[in-house]
Amino acid sequence: MKLAWILWLSQMLPQPAADSLCLSTTLYLEARDQSERGQQAVAEVALRRLDSGLWGDSMCDVVTARKQFAPSLVSPQTRLSNGEAWAEAVTVALDAERNWALPQDERKEIVPGASHFMAHAIASPSWRNAYQVATIGDHTFLKVQTLKAQKHKVVDHKARRS
Repeated sequence: MKLAWILWLSQMLPQPAADSLCLSTTLYLEARDQSERGQQAVAEVALRRLDSGLWGDSMCDVVTARKQFAPSLVSPQTRLSNGEAWAEAVTVALDAERNWALPQDERKEIVPGASHFMAHAIASPSWRNAYQVATIGDHTFLKVQTLKAQKHKVVDHKARRS
């Protein structure tokens, strides 16, 4: 299946299915060659960004924000052809969403406070010297800025996931 088709489908699906599809696609594109823990960390960054509201009001908005995650960086003709990696990305995404829906003090955080990550082999962003939270596989997770849920926006993942 091609990325363009997945992104089109995400626009047709109701919530929360659309957000789960977009997060799964991001994990596949960004971290399919990483450990489960590495994929969880990527999901956590995306979920933290969603809570902040700075990149959009849905996971699909967050992961397709200009030059932020792979869905906005790779060709729409990119094929997601590794079925095993796709299945793992979906499982990790759904588990991450369930974890993130818990009260904040009950969540299992892999990269606390991380708002960004970079793959060593392909990225050298201007913020690469920010506070390093962790390195997992070939990704470094960084706290570039403190992200907080918007005050005017009530973030209730349990309601969205129902």
